[in-house]
Amino acid sequence: MIDEGKRDPDIVSVADVALFAEPLSPSWYSVFTSNSVVVAYNPDTDGGERLADAGAERWYEPLVEGNVTIGRTDPDRDPLGYRALFVLELASRYYDDASSLGEQILQQDQIYPETSLISQFESGSIDAAIAYRNMAVEREYEYIELPDQINLSNPQYAEEWYSRTSYTLPSGQEIQGGLISYGSTIRHMSDAAVSVFDVHTTGNYLEAHGFLLRDQFPAYTGDVPQGVRQATDQSSATRSRLGGPHRELSSTVSDITVLI
Repeated sequence: MIDEGKRDPDIVSVADVALFAEPLSPSWYSVFTSNSVVVAYNPDTDGGERLADAGAERWYEPLVEGNVTIGRTDPDRDPLGYRALFVLELASRYYDDASSLGEQILQQDQIYPETSLISQFESGSIDAAIAYRNMAVEREYEYIELPDQINLSNPQYAEEWYSRTSYTLPSGQEIQGGLISYGSTIRHMSDAAVSVFDVHTTGNYLEAHGFLLRDQFPAYTGDVPQGVRQATDQSSATRSRLGGPHRELSSTVSDITVLI
């Protein structure tokens, strides 16, 4: 919508910084938080109970056996969709007794738009969903934490593991597997935009909603305006000194931010 001129926000945030490559191509952006991929399950369904019993070490077995109905989002339309494919490919390499998990588990009828995926899961129509950690935390879902070599959350494994996966979008753009990284940039600079950007990228709402904060965040790419760096560096220093995040996200952020 932004590329087509239908929206003209001051701030743009993306769920995968790879989406900044084209067509937006900002001159700079901030990587301000991360996430992990988890398997959320409904403990009130038979399939959900099977996943709970399998746990973090054997979660893929009931999926392969066909005893669990699982939902996911469309990899051609949503970063979570292609990250689900990455996770299954990485899991096939990680576990000694698992191979080609994608071929064994994935089916076309598992794909839902995000809102429909949530409703299907909460109603018990499906037993499980491949989801972001923050989605599970925010909605108080039961979920299985996957090993760091699989869940796309740990910078330590970005090169050795995550980067060995990829997915090609219908546009022809190849998305390389990597650390889940949320990025943001200011398109129309102003004092107000910088103020909101500061809270948006350093505020304590991130951890409270299940996102992962790491010492290297925020990290910048490109020619960052000095005023932006000064504002966020000061906020990050305050957060570190106080031992935690320090401010709530302003309610005005949604008015000038588009998340794609």
